[in-house]
Amino acid sequence: MYKPAISTKPIRSLEDALDRCQMLGMRVSRQRRFILELLWQVNEHLSAREIYDRLNQQGKDIGHTSVYQNLEALSTQDIIECIEHCNCRLYGHNSEMHSHVNSLDTNKILDVHVELPESVIRQVETQTGISISNYTINFYGYQNSPDNQDNH
Repeated sequence: MYKPAISTKPIRSLEDALDRCQMLGMRVSRQRRFILELLWQVNEHLSAREIYDRLNQQGKDIGHTSVYQNLEALSTQDIIECIEHCNCRLYGHNSEMHSHVNSLDTNKILDVHVELPESVIRQVETQTGISISNYTINFYGYQNSPDNQDNH
């Protein structure tokens, strides 16, 4: 599917996300707004089921199908992030290029911005013959490890 190249500012707020929807000609339905508001409120990665459950707990009337369709539309247009994790998809509000820290004991994923030294990028390019234009890194570890507890 062709996506037109649009020179736009990064999405850094709920308002930016809503503006991007309108700029792309996407209808900002009540359900779509509910999903975006929730993702910006919680500031974590959630499954479609978790999004559905939380919205319904808040008294927001939204169906399963509507949640899945809206998440697909928003992630396809890079308004929200979709990542594969433990055989499911998780959604977050950060659509800018970034890396993740995966906590193996809490099963949480945290967004981090990491910049590799230029020498590492050149080394990867030399090894692969591919000119690197962007990258993400996945870190894995334990939040509740004995090493972390000693520092508290």
